Amino acid sequence: MRDVLATWRPVIDTEIERLLPREIDAEYVASFFGEPTYEYDSTAIQRALPDLTWDLLDRGGKRWRAVVCCLLIEGFGADPHDYLPYACIPEILHNGTIIVDDVEDGATMRRGETALHHDFGTDIALNAGNALYFFPLKIVARNPGDLDAETRLALYEMLMHELNRTHLGQGMDIQWHNEREIRMTEAQYLEMCACKTGCLGRIVARLAAILTGQSEEAERHAARYAELMSISFQIGDDILDVETATEDGGAFGKGIGNDVREGKKTLMAIHAARNADPERAARLEAILWADENTDEEVREVIDLLRETDSVAYARECALDIASEARDHLSALDLDEESATQLAAFTRFMVEREA
Repeated sequence: MRDVLATWRPVIDTEIERLLPREIDAEYVASFFGEPTYEYDSTAIQRALPDLTWDLLDRGGKRWRAVVCCLLIEGFGADPHDYLPYACIPEILHNGTIIVDDVEDGATMRRGETALHHDFGTDIALNAGNALYFFPLKIVARNPGDLDAETRLALYEMLMHELNRTHLGQGMDIQWHNEREIRMTEAQYLEMCACKTGCLGRIVARLAAILTGQSEEAERHAARYAELMSISFQIGDDILDVETATEDGGAFGKGIGNDVREGKKTLMAIHAARNADPERAARLEAILWADENTDEEVREVIDLLRETDSVAYARECALDIASEARDHLSALDLDEESATQLAAFTRFMVEREA
């Protein structure tokens, strides 16, 4: 799977750079965003959007959302190179959410380096993150691939629906951070993941289905495949936070105990709170609620997650969800090679080590 990602990543990055160059000027700004009423300050815009965005992109990331979109397009019988601007949409959106999430979570690190709002300022970071939410709409408006009006409308409506639900998921997650009690159910946690992470996955799949003219049923199965895979990815990411042995983070920028320090109510924490004795459960809530944690407190939480078999439980849940994703994938009429690669992604998301 890493070979597939490594092959596609430079293709995706080249296309993103064509859409948002590393160095912009007044001519680019006018051509992409429209003629100025008076005069653009391209120097200020450079610092406010491309500099920050490419700082983040150059730190790493697998670009798996864009790659899955390309594989689905190919599996549906079209040439993904004809639709590369659209395949980049979920990647652009994902990086916008990262920037905003780090501000909202009070994160200090991202992908092994200082979180962007510490380097560029919270105001610039929030503006850039929000700009990346809207940037894909300009891609659809510019109409690469010369899509008909009905297809473009379907893309707009899909993006609006999924992006609204993304913010529901983020809203639940933030509110849980602000509560001491671990009161949410596993179903509510999975719904949060389905919205916050899963909606970006659904965008990946629905883009491919809409662009290639698939039936509503095929679009539904593709969307559910990607949504489930994204949920399993989120659970796997939470597990990595517990099991990562290095402090400097891996390819996905995880360092040990980050989720504990940020007070996140993960599936493991929910399971542990339900299965630990009341005193240990209260201690778990207290550590997650604290503004700061010592290394010893982080280790205490990780030990509790293991003692209650919460890590193993979360991994089993992720594997079950990934299996369900493959069931939806098998309902699609895809070419064999693409189907095999897409199925492999569901395993990679849970079993990766970085």
